Amino acid sequence: MLPRVGVGLDAHRLVPGRRLVLGGVLLPGDTGLEGHSDADVLTHAIIDALLGAAGSGDIGTHFPDTDPAFKDANSLELLARVARLLGQRGYAVGNLDATVIAEEPRLGPHVAQMRDNLARTLAIAPAAVNVKATTLEGMGFVGRREGIAALAVALVLPGPSSSSPPDREGSP
Repeated sequence: MLPRVGVGLDAHRLVPGRRLVLGGVLLPGDTGLEGHSDADVLTHAIIDALLGAAGSGDIGTHFPDTDPAFKDANSLELLARVARLLGQRGYAVGNLDATVIAEEPRLGPHVAQMRDNLARTLAIAPAAVNVKATTLEGMGFVGRREGIAALAVALVLPGPSSSSPPDREGSP
């Protein structure tokens, strides 16, 4: 097996009365992302990047929004399940690079905690996780503050998994 790269993209609509969670960090505000789970677009993009790198489908295949078991699910727990799946398939997470695209809130003060949450969940060094934030300068659905998007790229490596955290809720 060779090292493999995957790309993930996710976007969710902003709605009033929902919590805003990105990278497992609860952000202040009175709008959040609409979705079946906690709608954490950053973690969802990373999940898709990892699954894509391993040739293992996508988030909707593993955690369908039609399954009540995933209603309001914590996306970091879904990410931990994906890490275990990668380990079972003979892969370990090499590194991640992700960008959150949002006009607000300002994410800079929260990026380190997002990185640490993601690294801890995947049982990898924080230095192997890069999280960035940008705006679209008023353009498109993000610019109109209708939603938030995230893009992630992941490298997975063959070999024994150093990214298989303990089983919290069973395997995927």
